[in-house]
Order: sequence, then structure tokens, then C-alpha cells
Amino acid sequence: MESGDRYGVAGYGSGGDGAVPPPPAHAPSVGPPPPGAPLRAAAAALLNLTGLGLGYALLGRWGRAAVCWAATAVLLWVALPADPDGVPAGLLVGYLLVLVLAAVDGGRIARRSAVGGAWRPGLAVGLGVVLLAVPVGGAVVYGSARDEAREQMLLERLESGDERVATASGQPFEAAKSEYGKALDVYRALGEDHPGSRAAKLVPDRLKAYYDAVSTPYAKKRHCEAVAPLTYLRTLPDSVDKKVLGELAAWPDTPLAESLYACGVSRLGGAGSGSGGGGGTELGELLRTFPESAFARRVAPAIDERIKDQVTALKGAEPCTATEVLRGLGATASRLPDDSVKKLSADADEGVVDGVYACGVDQFKDGKFGAARTTLTDFARTYKSDGRVRQARNIATAAEIADDRPAAGKRLPPSKRPGGARMELVISNDAPNTVEVLYTGPVTGTVTLRACAGCERYSASEGPRRACKASGRNYPKARLQLPAGEYHFLYKHGTGATARVDSYSSGTRVQPGYTYTSCTYVIERSPFDLDLPLLPDPIQPVVSPWGAGSSR
Repeated sequence: MESGDRYGVAGYGSGGDGAVPPPPAHAPSVGPPPPGAPLRAAAAALLNLTGLGLGYALLGRWGRAAVCWAATAVLLWVALPADPDGVPAGLLVGYLLVLVLAAVDGGRIARRSAVGGAWRPGLAVGLGVVLLAVPVGGAVVYGSARDEAREQMLLERLESGDERVATASGQPFEAAKSEYGKALDVYRALGEDHPGSRAAKLVPDRLKAYYDAVSTPYAKKRHCEAVAPLTYLRTLPDSVDKKVLGELAAWPDTPLAESLYACGVSRLGGAGSGSGGGGGTELGELLRTFPESAFARRVAPAIDERIKDQVTALKGAEPCTATEVLRGLGATASRLPDDSVKKLSADADEGVVDGVYACGVDQFKDGKFGAARTTLTDFARTYKSDGRVRQARNIATAAEIADDRPAAGKRLPPSKRPGGARMELVISNDAPNTVEVLYTGPVTGTVTLRACAGCERYSASEGPRRACKASGRNYPKARLQLPAGEYHFLYKHGTGATARVDSYSSGTRVQPGYTYTSCTYVIERSPFDLDLPLLPDPIQPVVSPWGAGSSR
């Protein structure tokens, strides 16, 4: 034993001076332990279990006590301040093993050693029991500190989710969708993985704010813009526990149905109707996703009302625009997944027929003769059984003439043929190519003259003198019976003419009591475009016939 672990024994010496020999340095390795050994061993073990090395200190084993102090210092250095993850398990197990070994070792040494001084084993045991409250209490306090650190960490995570929502709310949904997704991941993890934490208890309020931020376009009644974010919110129950979402899980249904309806109706008849645009995409989604909703039941009446409005608009100032809207409405209705809506396409199609005709007439009145001709020609070709086909062709003919001779477009051709006397107009063709003659006035029509076999082109000076006057030649002719009135003609050179043969137009007044003739021929243009004739009115009474010409 060390110098402080001595105990006295009575001995007898054989020396002459009666001196007593010194006690041994260590307790004997054999024989019974000193009196009070069990209590001393318990006291030393308990004092060492405190982690303070006090058992070794009482026994005077300062080296071993220093080892306990160092182990405790390392533990405190690693553990403090409290971390959400706590002390590493390996370090904690190692420290506990050191305490157990120190307790066993201290008890073993105290059992075989007597302690000097006024040291009372019973009091030491009591002190050990009391001091054991230090590590136990420290563990409890540390556990509480660690829990608070974890709570603070979770609250910081919650705050990071809030910041992402705040950032995303100032951007369009498609651009902000990624940020919204990251914020949702934070809320979902807190609610599902840490349900008892303070942060998790705040998640429901944060999710309400999250839904409000995502659905901002809906709150502002921007229904088309709201469709995408509301559709996104409606899918969240597939990835987030419904217990975490609560009532929010079903909230998007009604706003989404309303937005699909409002957006679809606002686009009815617009561009792209045939390819799912014009409201078809939104209304189709509404009828498929919420077929029993109040908004789905309003689709058919809304389309029907819009069709009737556009049919009425055909009589207004913009029949062409109304016609295009009707086309879109019909295309949209025909593609929607509801029979009550599909049948409305027939009403729209019927309105389109009237609209095409009204559009062509309006274009003619506005002086858009090329467009009028195209529109009404298509009308006559598409709706062959319609009673207005003949008049549509007449207006298209007048429009073609007016495109070259605007005076022909001052008024629409009469829809009914006038009565009264008719005057004959004989048109002869002295051109080596076919000629189509279009005319409009009290009556409108077209005739085609076949090419004149053997006929030639004339010089500018020869044309008026020689055209249609060759003896014995049978010129192709057309005979028209025309009521009196002002007429406009367009001569179109067809097969056999070169690209440099000009069509030309003219006008004349047909008067009662006359028979009229006209001759069409081709003038050979000079290489330098010189000496071009001024063409007179090609139609004259027979008493003073006049020739008609074209130049090449």
C-alpha cells in the first residue's frame, strides 16, 4: 500500500533496546481484509461512479483519479453545448465502461486497504449516493438541452420552408414550382417524421399559408392562371399524409372546378378551338374531373348562350368575326365529353353557313373585293344545296370585276332578275386563245368564248380596223340577253394566251331598242411598250360597232 494506507499491529522485538519494527508497505496478499472493508469498497465504488474520481481521491490514488477526470472532461467537451444529435454512442459507451471499471477497481482497492484519518465509510457511502445525483441529473439536464436544441433545429427548418414560400409567392407559378416543392418537402418531413415537435404543431398553419400563396391567382380571380397551381395543390394528397393536410386535402376541388369553368367560358370561340383551344381544354377537363359539379352543369347553357349571341351578331357590323367565333364554338362543343354539349355544335354549324354568306356580302360592301370573291366562291362550293348559292356566285363575279374596275362594286348585284325588255349583246372572239367574259349590272353572269382558229394578234393600229371583220371567218360568239342598265365587263384571256396578255375591263350602258356587239382581240405590244392604244368602250350599238382589244 501507499504511505497513507497504513495500519498498526503489535509486535515483539528481540533487540536489546526494545525497538518496534516498521509496518509492511502493503497489506498482506493473504488473510482476511481489514475491518469495515465492505463499506469502504461500496463507498469508493459509488464515489467513482460519479465520474469525479472521488473514490480514488479518498484512497490517495491520484493517478487513477486523474484518468477519471480526463474521461469526464472529454465527455463534457464533446457533449457541450448540447447538440440535437446528442453524444456519439461510441463515446458514451466508452465513458460508461471507464466509470464501471473505475468503480470496480476503486472497490477492490478499498476492500483491501485501510484508510487513515477521520474518514468514515458510512458517511462516504451517503456522500456517494448523493453525488450520484450529479451525473444522473446532468444526464437529465443534458437530455432536456438536447431536446431543446433539436426543437430549435426543427424550427429553423420550418423557417427555411417559410422563406422558400415567401420567395416563390412573388413569381409566376411555373417558375416558382420548384421552390414550392422544396418548401413542401420541409413541411411534410416535419409533420410526418417529427409529429410531436413544436415545429410540427405549427405545420398546419404553415400549410394554410402555403395553399394561400400557391392559389393567389384564384384569390385575384385570374382563373386561367389559377388552373395550373390549383391542379398542383389537388395532387398533394398523393404525396403528403392526409392527416398532415387535414381539411386542406379536399379544398382545391371547388376552386379548381370554378377556375376551369370561368377560364373555359372566357375562351369560348377563340383561336385554336379546333386543337383543344377556345376553352375546350379547360371545359373538357372540368367535365371529366368534376362531372357532377354545379360548374359542369353550367357548361351547356353557357355555350348555347354564346352561340345565340354570335348568331345575332351576324347581322351586326362584324359578321366575319362572328362567323369565326361560331366556328370555334362548334369545334369546341363537338369535342367535349358530354352529349348535351356535343349536340350544340349543330346550332353553331348552322350559324356558320349564314355567317359565311353574311361575311362575303360585308366584305363586298367594304370594298374588300378579293376577299369577298374568295369567301363567296367557297360558300357556293361548300354549301351547294343552299338557296343563296346563285346570288353568292353573282356577288363573287361582281367582286372579281370590281377588283379591276371599282365602279362595278358600288352596289350588290340584284338578287332577283328584273323584268321588261331584253337587248341582245353578241360578243365575238378574234383572239387565238379562249376568253372568259364576266359581266355585272341589272343581271350578272359569265360566258366563255373558245379560241378563234387561225386568228392572229394585231398591231395597235390594225386592231380597231381589222378585228372581227375577216370575210368568211366564223368567229366564236356568245349571245347575251340583257335588261337595260349600266354594265361592267371583265375580259379574261385563258388557254393559249401568254403571261403578257392582259385581262381588261370596261363598262357601258345598255339602252332599250338596240342590239349590241363586242369584239375581243389581242394587240401585239411593241418591244419597247410604245404606241399602246387607248381602248375605247368595246360595246356599242350595232349601228356603230366598235372593237375591244387586249395588249401583249
